[in-house]
Amino acid sequence: MILRFIRFASAFLFILAASVAPLSAHAVSVSAEAAVLLCAETGEVLFDRQAHKRLPMASTTKIMTALLTLEAATPQRAVTVTPEMCAVEGTSMGLLPGDTVTLYALACGMLLSSGNDAANTAAIALSGSTQAFAQRMNARAAGIGMADTHFVTPSGLHADDHYSTAYDMALLACAALQNAQFARICQSEQIRLSYGNPPYPRTLTNHNRLLRLYDSCIGVKTGFTKKSGRCLVSAARRDGVTLVAVTLRDPDDWNDHIALFESGFSQVHATALDGDVSALRVPVTGGEAQSVGVQCAAPPHGVLPGSVRGVTRTVYVQPFLYAPVRAGDIVGRAVYTCGGRTVCVCDLVASDVVRAKGTAQIP
Repeated sequence: MILRFIRFASAFLFILAASVAPLSAHAVSVSAEAAVLLCAETGEVLFDRQAHKRLPMASTTKIMTALLTLEAATPQRAVTVTPEMCAVEGTSMGLLPGDTVTLYALACGMLLSSGNDAANTAAIALSGSTQAFAQRMNARAAGIGMADTHFVTPSGLHADDHYSTAYDMALLACAALQNAQFARICQSEQIRLSYGNPPYPRTLTNHNRLLRLYDSCIGVKTGFTKKSGRCLVSAARRDGVTLVAVTLRDPDDWNDHIALFESGFSQVHATALDGDVSALRVPVTGGEAQSVGVQCAAPPHGVLPGSVRGVTRTVYVQPFLYAPVRAGDIVGRAVYTCGGRTVCVCDLVASDVVRAKGTAQIP
């Protein structure tokens, strides 16, 4: 069936434009030892300086810890803080033994206050120990494709075998931003929470100054230790395009990220793609009609290089359908490519109802 599907589909090839040019080169000067700029929608690397060099990443580690915390259980699950959980040096959201705090509040404490106590508390609450939680972190990293990353601590405090790369941290940020709660938290300049013994209202302020310095910024996380230097994972969205920038060991990270984003937004743009497939009909067997019309399930959009308008659309549809067919049934897909990379995949659905012969209606 797959082979028939592909052969049938190959007849429906539409060229919206014939030529595709490579991304234009944009000179950006950054102070970081390692840096990368990634287009979240396509995975395209727009800037690379030693992006695969293994380096410590400090508290940007908490992107993973917060993501796992939000994914692990009901965010409003309450945790009672033990002395072991909050016995950690460095930045803090102010937890004390005996405090009651929710997993959601712990994620906020990690992403806004960069609380090492929040990271430790979440790790022990979810896995029993920071060591067991690190195994969870590494398993999730492998699933994301972070091939040059190894987590040891949930907070990012220095450990000899705790490292990542600019590219891997960009992949992590892209994955984390797919979580709606994570995305809302990391772009908040302040969040009002209640925790303590008994819980009482508090306000956490985001350490990420880029949210105030750059209008398009939507997160993500700062980091610093003496051995790692300044680390920053950030994201910005403009006109339908999301970019992720990562710098490691960068003494001028705020300005460098702004420069990277400005360069990136000049290189790519979001555009509506041709979704007209009204000329297509799929044969129907055993129906009151011999074929059914096709339409895109949603208007297709893609992110393209700034100077390029060339897109190839390949439409794949099933060779035939069995009645009954309901409007909205998925019958194929449209794949849009530009310069050899996929920029959009859109489901194709039946646009009409086709009843089976001898039936009165489709429920």
